[in-house]
Amino acid sequence: MRRNQNEITEKTEIEGILLKARVGRLATLGEDGYPYITPVNYVYWQGSIYFHCSTQGEKLDNIRRHEKVCFEVDIPLAYLDTAYDPALPVCDVGQFYQSVVIRGQAKIVEEMAEKVGALNALMASHENDVQFAGINTDTPAVNFCTVVAVRPLSLSAKANLAQKKSAAEKEKIRAYLRQRDLPGDREAAVLIR
Repeated sequence: MRRNQNEITEKTEIEGILLKARVGRLATLGEDGYPYITPVNYVYWQGSIYFHCSTQGEKLDNIRRHEKVCFEVDIPLAYLDTAYDPALPVCDVGQFYQSVVIRGQAKIVEEMAEKVGALNALMASHENDVQFAGINTDTPAVNFCTVVAVRPLSLSAKANLAQKKSAAEKEKIRAYLRQRDLPGDREAAVLIR
């Protein structure tokens, strides 16, 4: 990683990002040799990424040809705009974020217990309600969808949370974000430390 100060190495912090984000981007290799990127709703469960999809389509065709994939999630936080300090050069404004990139192997889940477990984990992560009707092997939709597991071989994570700034500058940024109070500002203010 070129900017070491932005690298996240703590496993619990990386998993926290994977558990919090709801949409990731799956990159497969298309038949024509071009990368093919698809946004998918996913869940991070039992150390792998799981998503469901139709039983047919380009991403599945690509996975069947080449199981090597890349999967990316990001959590955009606050944007530090020019109003923060109009005297700063424009290259000093930018987006605060957290992100994870996984290189791995995509496998179509054939084992029914894993498929049902992944679908229940996916529902639970998106519904935020433990009372949803559970999925089981008798649920008709189970047979009409495909579940894919992305098994990580390597991952990298990074964040832009004002790591290069002094303690005084970080406090100034936190105060600005708390006062501005746009979506993402409060969370960024807490994470900038």
